[in-house]
Amino acid sequence: MDSRPMFDFARPLHIEGLGLQLREWSADDVADLVALYDDPEIDRWTPVPSPFDAEAARAYLAAAEQKAAEGHTVQLAITTDGGRPQGEILLFRSATDERDLELAYGVGAAYRGRGLATRAVRLAVYFAKRRVGGRRVVLCIEDGNAASEAVAKAAGFVPTDDEPVLRVAKGREVILRTWSHLDGDEALSERHRL
Repeated sequence: MDSRPMFDFARPLHIEGLGLQLREWSADDVADLVALYDDPEIDRWTPVPSPFDAEAARAYLAAAEQKAAEGHTVQLAITTDGGRPQGEILLFRSATDERDLELAYGVGAAYRGRGLATRAVRLAVYFAKRRVGGRRVVLCIEDGNAASEAVAKAAGFVPTDDEPVLRVAKGREVILRTWSHLDGDEALSERHRL
């Protein structure tokens, strides 16, 4: 049996629960995407280009659409009502072990401190375990990223004993630690189930 994550669900993808609506990006989101990602913290902790302008946003959305069409990645806007994006969550096959599903996320500066990342990660984990599959759901967090570590802990992840992951981002080598989700998420009540 193939234990690799499979992205074979109907599109456009929409996941709702925990007071959030995760939805696919649209061409109408360019200005909002710029507002979210043209930010020093996003630049510091993610491979997203900086400065991040409208041209970069259009290229980013085109690449997201291509990866989704190829069945490799899903990139969803984090919203509270299906409208204005407040962040993003990505689901993709891990580059270190294709049996694993990896999540990544970013929240715009104006929306931080509201628990959006934690709720989006929990909702994505729930969806992934039921609809995408894979051996385990992981996060790869750069050493020193205390905010992402706090999200990981709050969303039910624990550090693993996996070897550190070395990636090159923006011309520098970064060391990432793997965090794995604990099985089960009973905190998602019945009314939030997919």
